[in-house]
Amino acid sequence: MGNTNNGPEESTDLGAVLRNGREILLQGFNWESHKYDWWRNLERKVPDIAKSGFTSVWLPPASNSFSPEGYLPQNLYSLNSSYGSEQLLKALLQKLKQYKVRPMADIVINHRIGTTKGHGGMYNRYDGIPLAWNEHAVTSCTGGLGNKSTGDNFHGVPNIDHSQHFVRKDIIGWLKWLRSVGFQDFRFDFARGYSAKYVKEYIEGAKPIFSVGEYWDSCNYNGHGLDYNQDSHRQRIVNWIDATGQLSAAFDFTTKGILQEAVKGQFWRLRDPQGKPPGVMGWWPSRAVTFIDNHDTGSTQAHWPFPSNHIMEGYAYILTHPGIPTVFYDHFYDWGNSIHEQIVKLMDIRRRQDIHSRSSVRILESQHNLYSAIIAEKLCMKIGDGSWCPTGREWALATSGYRYAVWQKQ
Repeated sequence: MGNTNNGPEESTDLGAVLRNGREILLQGFNWESHKYDWWRNLERKVPDIAKSGFTSVWLPPASNSFSPEGYLPQNLYSLNSSYGSEQLLKALLQKLKQYKVRPMADIVINHRIGTTKGHGGMYNRYDGIPLAWNEHAVTSCTGGLGNKSTGDNFHGVPNIDHSQHFVRKDIIGWLKWLRSVGFQDFRFDFARGYSAKYVKEYIEGAKPIFSVGEYWDSCNYNGHGLDYNQDSHRQRIVNWIDATGQLSAAFDFTTKGILQEAVKGQFWRLRDPQGKPPGVMGWWPSRAVTFIDNHDTGSTQAHWPFPSNHIMEGYAYILTHPGIPTVFYDHFYDWGNSIHEQIVKLMDIRRRQDIHSRSSVRILESQHNLYSAIIAEKLCMKIGDGSWCPTGREWALATSGYRYAVWQKQ
């Protein structure tokens, strides 16, 4: 897969990062970031991001958008957005490269806002801008002349018909251009909206170093709250990963949904009937991107927020466990210095103990008020207000905080 313009420091082997499994991601924005001269703000933080040990920073959508947050794109080739000018974005990408942190582009290609009215009086044409598609680029279910969607509809806007060869060719051209601008990783927005086989084609075409998809649908709930068994939920995410040719990881929404109930005094939820972690992490850890909150679930949208007085228990879980952990900007930079330092300390222990996406987990306790586990036989942790510590002289306390503690072999 030789790609000579990547420079010597960048691996062109598509699977190297997934195989290595030692990523820690930072989501580098929230729902309000567009108000705050964002590219410039992030550029100032790059040294701290690198020093903390993040391998990749997920940036908000960089293309011109109808909405300031970036999720209603129109002219994909214009990199002037509410987050800042193309010049400021390029300065940020350059700084990240200098500090060897990979920039992750937010790829919003399920839907696109039209520029002119076409068939049926809908804004389903793209005249006057690059990728000047006509109505055949828009699915028939959202007012276009294309085929029916290969996934779920994002309502109220034209959805792109990925079954059209000209559309896929243009998207791959655009993704390759983003790579040449300096983006190295991709995050696929609203991945439920189109078939995963197209994600596979896009990854093979543009060769990002690492990819993650947002396959987000509802967990299983009953009249009393969240079901203990979320196997059908994690199976859908696993099926999506599989259909990308295993080339993309996926956000572990199953783990998030379970963990945020568990910390409320239901830690029995963190062991599945097979004795494994109950999220995607328990089934396919090398493809599970774990997280506590993002710009949709938390921030000012708060669609599905993690209980705010328990977030360090959440981080103590995902930063000691297998999978690919993600830290949310708000927690790292807006919740005070103590939280920042505690997260850095957990990241540091993860790296020093060489915990990776495939590390083994041996769950010792999962009761109402206590969860404890040994990871890779070299790190031990507990969360919850139940008192517990490991037996055996080989364990030394590595760090602790409100309702969590981590030990390492001395």
